[in-house]
Amino acid sequence: MDAKISTTPARARTDVPTTPPPSGTPSEPDTGPGTGPATGPAISPAAVRKLGLALSAGTLSWAASIFVYGSQAQGFGERVGDLTGLLFQLGIFALLAVQIRTRATGISRFARVMLKVELVLLGLAAVWSLLHGVLPDGLQDGPVMQALDVFWPVSMLGMMAIGIKVALAGRWRGALRWWPLVAESWAVVTVPTYVLFGDSVSNWVGGFHLVIGYATLGALLALRPGLTD
Repeated sequence: MDAKISTTPARARTDVPTTPPPSGTPSEPDTGPGTGPATGPAISPAAVRKLGLALSAGTLSWAASIFVYGSQAQGFGERVGDLTGLLFQLGIFALLAVQIRTRATGISRFARVMLKVELVLLGLAAVWSLLHGVLPDGLQDGPVMQALDVFWPVSMLGMMAIGIKVALAGRWRGALRWWPLVAESWAVVTVPTYVLFGDSVSNWVGGFHLVIGYATLGALLALRPGLTD
């Protein structure tokens, strides 16, 4: 029998099951900071804009209270300061949400943990602001409230540390790399001013620092969300 050589390619096998890639194996390369395998950015530009506006709005409300009533007001002015301070703290939560989703402080375990620790510190400070703003006068200064009051300055110092880490990590670009450091120097600038010069100067310094620092940071997030990618 004569042997014949066929040049027709073999048909593809249809009886062999397709094996899915192992779990955890990326189907597409990671394209940069803040992105996951084939999932796109960890947070959308629209979300960054909204959170940035929340930061600016909360900051401006507290700054307005400081300009009108001062930082050491009593009575009604004190309660306004407490509750607008709470709005500011909610704005800081919005900032932390962006920083966590974009890993602004870096990708190491320490960089991630420091943001979560700050959430706890800020949460306790926010509880103080809320309670101090709504409780009757006789309950505003009990032992529990005095303990919670400590977390206000501690949370701001924590934000200062985060600002330094954001600048060193360099994952945020342009002005957004450095503006958190400017914004989060509020306690470092305002507290010594109060100690040295009293309310008459520190109220203006603290209010304007909020506008230049945190309110502007929120505006930058709203206008240039791509700098957090």
